[in-house]
Amino acid sequence: MKYFACATCNNQVFFANSVCVKCQTVLGYAACEKEMGSFRPETEQLWIALNPGFKRKRFKPCYNYINHQVCNWMLPAESEQIYCESCQLTHTIPDLSIPENIIYWGRIEHAKRRFLYLMQRLNIMPRPKLSPDDRYGLWFNFKKPEHGRPVMTGHANGIITLNVNEADVVYRETTRIKMGENYRTLLGHFRHESGHYYFDVMQHMHPEVIDEFRALFGDERQDYGKALKYHYEQGAPANWQDNFVSSYASTHPWEDWAETWAHYQHMMDTLETAYYAGLVVKTNKQDLSDLEFIENPIGAQDFEKVLQNWMTVTFNLNALNRSMGLDDAYPFTLSNVVLDKFRFIHRHVLDKVLKKAVSA
Repeated sequence: MKYFACATCNNQVFFANSVCVKCQTVLGYAACEKEMGSFRPETEQLWIALNPGFKRKRFKPCYNYINHQVCNWMLPAESEQIYCESCQLTHTIPDLSIPENIIYWGRIEHAKRRFLYLMQRLNIMPRPKLSPDDRYGLWFNFKKPEHGRPVMTGHANGIITLNVNEADVVYRETTRIKMGENYRTLLGHFRHESGHYYFDVMQHMHPEVIDEFRALFGDERQDYGKALKYHYEQGAPANWQDNFVSSYASTHPWEDWAETWAHYQHMMDTLETAYYAGLVVKTNKQDLSDLEFIENPIGAQDFEKVLQNWMTVTFNLNALNRSMGLDDAYPFTLSNVVLDKFRFIHRHVLDKVLKKAVSA
């Protein structure tokens, strides 16, 4: 993610900020400008942008910004919408009369906005579903399990459902250990489940890429239920790391795609942050290249350089974490087969296949 600055005092601000800690100017993300803005509220529904580069100057805060403090996105003042581009995608929220649900919902929406920021940067920002039958739009349902009514996190027909308990750190970490997972985060859930959504729209809009997909990921027409049952009963193949980014990716081609798609997003977001930080690494490890950027990794033409940078960043991130007594930041090994899957994704992001799909 790029770095942002307050338009009033030039202090660095972050994507989740709603107030500059230095000068107390109110802040918000203006998706139409793809930028964090500094604002002077005139009324509750009219805020004046202080950023000199903004094309628009008159904005209004999202309904969930003012009324629930779980959002910090802005809309153009003339918009007929009361919800921002992120909150328009949320279809179901938990019962807010339960205080802990407001906290959990806020954490979930923050992770969703970070996910959507990258989708916007990749020019594949999803739009809201127009109806339950709308094949190309997207809805999010955030549901809390009730007695006898469990909630499974997953995707179906353009609807991503997330178990609200995933916002509870203890629940999520307990589940991660129980499931034998190296990595489980709210942001990771959004990135994984969105893979199923983007595959569906790509498959419907661009069936010409499916043969190439099957050559890399396998035939997605195989029985998913049987594959999932086999995975949970028998586990991943002993040599799964030769062909898959994670053990769960070995379950079925759909999960292989979703896991690889999520890791591609991890790569793009982390490397863009390193790019804007001006991070440079001169490594003395023989099988690693120096970290240096010749272009922003998002939309980069030289994807081989992006992959080299990713190897260098993750090696050093892991080394730094170990120095602090922490687990590896990126506990995965990437084989040449997995790297080819990354290349497939990046190529079809660049050639606008996914953009055409979500804009249908």
